[in-house]
Amino acid sequence: MNKIFTCLHRKIQGKQRVITLIVVDIIALLTSYAFILQRVAFTVDKFNTTILVQRVLIMLLCSMFGRLLLKVHNTMWRYASAGAFLRMVLADFIAGWLFLAVDRSFFVVHVPFASAVAAICVGLIATLSLRFVYQILRLHPEWFDGKHLKSSSVKKEPIAIVGAGSLGVLLARELIYGESAKYTPYCFIDNDERKIGTEIEGIPVMGPDEYMVDLLPSLPVTTVVIALPNRSHEEQRNAFEKYKKTDCQVLLYDYPLSELPTEDSKRTIRDVKIEDLLFRDIVSIVDDDTISAYHDKTILITGAGGSIGGELTRQLAGCRPKKLILLDIFENGVYDIQQELLRKHRGKFNLEVVIATVCNIKHLDYIFERHKPDVVFHAAAHKHVPLMENNSAEAIRNNVFGTYNVINASEKHGVKRFILISTDKAVNPTNVMGATKRLCEMIIQSRIESETEFVAVRFGNVLGSSGSVVPLFKKQISEGGPVTITDKRIIRYFMAIPEAAQLVLRAGSMHEKGKIYVLDMGKPVRILDLAENLIYLSGFRPYEDIDIIEVGLRPGEKLYEELLIKTQECIRTNDKHIFIEKEEGFEREKMDSALIELNNNLDITLDNDSARELLKQLVPTYYSADEVNRNAISAEEFDDVGEHSYLDSDISYNGEII
Repeated sequence: MNKIFTCLHRKIQGKQRVITLIVVDIIALLTSYAFILQRVAFTVDKFNTTILVQRVLIMLLCSMFGRLLLKVHNTMWRYASAGAFLRMVLADFIAGWLFLAVDRSFFVVHVPFASAVAAICVGLIATLSLRFVYQILRLHPEWFDGKHLKSSSVKKEPIAIVGAGSLGVLLARELIYGESAKYTPYCFIDNDERKIGTEIEGIPVMGPDEYMVDLLPSLPVTTVVIALPNRSHEEQRNAFEKYKKTDCQVLLYDYPLSELPTEDSKRTIRDVKIEDLLFRDIVSIVDDDTISAYHDKTILITGAGGSIGGELTRQLAGCRPKKLILLDIFENGVYDIQQELLRKHRGKFNLEVVIATVCNIKHLDYIFERHKPDVVFHAAAHKHVPLMENNSAEAIRNNVFGTYNVINASEKHGVKRFILISTDKAVNPTNVMGATKRLCEMIIQSRIESETEFVAVRFGNVLGSSGSVVPLFKKQISEGGPVTITDKRIIRYFMAIPEAAQLVLRAGSMHEKGKIYVLDMGKPVRILDLAENLIYLSGFRPYEDIDIIEVGLRPGEKLYEELLIKTQECIRTNDKHIFIEKEEGFEREKMDSALIELNNNLDITLDNDSARELLKQLVPTYYSADEVNRNAISAEEFDDVGEHSYLDSDISYNGEII
């Protein structure tokens, strides 16, 4: 009931505003028309007072008709732009011709053409002037009302807006007209010589960038806001790198980083995040094919409480599935995801949480028999590289045989599609974690004849995930440093969690069997650069306020990761961000026999070295980290390598080399 009254109150307020505008216009127009037309009585015979009043009223009716026709009074005039004022001019232009048509058609005594035009113009100028005054009153109330002086004394922070285009002007207007705005625009910065030296909304346009970088420290500006629409992350990153030299805080006028832009998205001024400095443009894949692949399906996600598993459930919830089964051994993480989905999607689909380990075959069989999933996303795994080096037997048992158990259960219970979440560390692995993931991929490749569609999706590091280097760096910075990196030469591929999840869903909707999908991770990133940028974004200076020190590579760690085993034979899919590794599969019987033997040997020993040797017998590309790192590129050589994506080599499209 309260909502109904609130809605009615708002409608009444809106009508009151329109009625007030109409009354003001009537008064201004009547005064203007009477002032001009009364002079006609001195020049036109028989133009008496009665005719004068008659013509003034007819002209008023024509003007109000034109303004109502073009909905002039529906405009919020405090925010009115040139378009709104032009619409008002057009309305009075229509009114003028309408009046002349009526005057010439129905009356003997006519108003002279020049007098009619003058009356319409004076009336238009009068009403436009009132609206301009209203805008100024709303913009600077302290000029006219002393009681506003106190509220206006709150000092707004002067900012420089990089980009004097449509987006920069939109931001400036929001700040100018926003009563609660924290910032006030001091100047625009643009590289367009035609704009430099001009003013927009009374704000000077200055530039170019190179000149402003030196000038900004002498201006009363402490913040620079980058407002560059439709620019790539590379261009935004270059702008950031330029203006961070000024010691000003650098912000973005952009969508919240956690959101992928949609029609309903609203831009906001936000801090530059480390993700902005690492990626290509964020990919948004929300198409009918992807949605229909999961719509009205029963979907099981293992490891649903983790970073990737949790984001997969969020994205899948938007596809309106029939049921989501969230399986995890750690109850805290999956509980948080469950509560989030209940808040946002309660009643839209069935939601089940199952606490279980993928190593328990009987429990898995019961879960699959009870829920009968159509699609399975397998994200459960031990992923921490150094910990798995010291717990190699457990890594094999959980990652390899846990996956094997879920694969067998999926096949037994008629799952339509199974998607394994893999990693770039599976390519030429140098650690147990990567080798176990590679062996899981090999199992997938051996099931090409199965009625269940088994595929794997491989990608690199995900920022913000549990175990990511970024939270560690942030903690070290908050503690005053130093920031520790394993090696200044180390490089990695990175991707945002929402983007990674969307690409996984897209790849999972493609109908292939026994394939390994590889996601385009963009350019590799040097961890040293990441650490330096994080320190800067935290308000400190690298090596001055907070030091960066090397602590040496951890057990099993590579200097650089690869994404594809044979890049020259990579098959491009219809999606430019997703590729398929072109490699022959494995015989299922041999793979099953090898796994049985591995399991028997694993029961005999828990020794780390012995477990690693068992893995090497099954994964021929598994070498020690020391062997691989000895041939790694130097830090200087990386500057050249880093300029190219890992997909720069020959790639095939639909099987043909291009």
